[in-house]
Amino acid sequence: MKSDTANADFFGKENIWRVLLKIAPPVMLAQLIQALYNIVDSFFVGRYSMYGLTALSVIYPIQLIIIALAVGTGIGVNTYMARMYALNKKNNADKTAGMGMLLGVIMWFIFSVISIFILKGYISISAKSPEAVKYAADYGMIVCVGSIGLFLESIWSKVHQAHGDMKTPMLAQIAGAAVNIILDPILIFGLGPIPELGIRGAAAATVAGQCTAAVITGIKGIRKPPEPKFYTAYMKKIYKLGYPSVIMQVLFTVYIVVLNVVLAGFCDEAVTVLGLYYKMQTFFFIPLMALQTCIVPVLSYNYACSEYKRVNDILKNSIIISVVFMIVGIVFFEFFPDVLILCFSKNDRVLEIGVTAFRIIGVSFIPAVFSLTAPVFFQAIGKPVQSVALSLARQIFCLIPLFILFSRIGLDFSWIAFPLSEVIVGIAGIILYYRDFYKSKILIDL
Repeated sequence: MKSDTANADFFGKENIWRVLLKIAPPVMLAQLIQALYNIVDSFFVGRYSMYGLTALSVIYPIQLIIIALAVGTGIGVNTYMARMYALNKKNNADKTAGMGMLLGVIMWFIFSVISIFILKGYISISAKSPEAVKYAADYGMIVCVGSIGLFLESIWSKVHQAHGDMKTPMLAQIAGAAVNIILDPILIFGLGPIPELGIRGAAAATVAGQCTAAVITGIKGIRKPPEPKFYTAYMKKIYKLGYPSVIMQVLFTVYIVVLNVVLAGFCDEAVTVLGLYYKMQTFFFIPLMALQTCIVPVLSYNYACSEYKRVNDILKNSIIISVVFMIVGIVFFEFFPDVLILCFSKNDRVLEIGVTAFRIIGVSFIPAVFSLTAPVFFQAIGKPVQSVALSLARQIFCLIPLFILFSRIGLDFSWIAFPLSEVIVGIAGIILYYRDFYKSKILIDL
């Protein structure tokens, strides 16, 4: 069996297309399964209650905060481990992994306690109908307090990916998704001696799936943490590389919360449409998101080895692959939005709002490749300021003001903020890439 260092060295010597084709498909498949079980979750909840779909949309930003903390920390662990492998420091890489696991447990505990106190107040400003508020409270409390599996699986998956093992995280995601999909109808509607749990059953199925994935990744992902006196040093190294991802995800949460509040001013159905969009967007963004996950350790490894031309080629090829796949998403959102929406809701108002929203937002998919890839690129090569600046511009300084501005004209116009903000930030990302990397590294080498 190859050593961890040998597996990581694959990042620096093998043909770029072979690297991407080896590491990306398992992650894409895992994320496809993840997206499918999110969609299945919404499908069964939608069949149970229209208010349940609104509840899922309301709690979605809270789940994104969990993902922000867990995945952001995992990316910091992943990136620093890849650098240690590049420098043949396997012991340091293992200690980084152990510290990541400890941070995952600490974050879960703190988040669970905080969510108990703030959840009710948050829900009250994001939904209007009493039924939606009750369902959101039931669902939210279970997925927040039961999020230990998500925290640990996110860390351990990145540990495996740091040395080129993409199969274990893939298998974990598949197993977790399967558990969720099987349990969803059983717990929501009841079966035999199992009582009908409704929206709480959907939450319990989600937690069960996450814990299953955590167990599978943890079998070979557990590492011993460093001695306590080194905790601070490792935390600084992890979050120096991981905080851009945390910020990106938290900002994503902030703007969804703001958008939900704006949309709630129109109607609950508009909030439901935004939630359905993000469910479907996840499905069609899989190649882009998977490649972003995969190229971070590869870019970090090659940048640490001063292989700047190779870093540039990895980025270019990743963008080409992403654009090709995103065209598929555009086709569905532009020509079949009603089909997508009717899978979850038969509500006429949801369909009316959703068809218009999906077609307008679909235009943003191509520029999104550039606006989403640029922050990840700068994070991977150790330039967190540029990464955070682009994320702030996309999710706070562009989308939110534009959305509020256009919403004053009318609900249908508010969706224009999506493509417009992606174009603005995509252009900014290209300019920063040329100024801070291509011009200073590639052109000098030439």
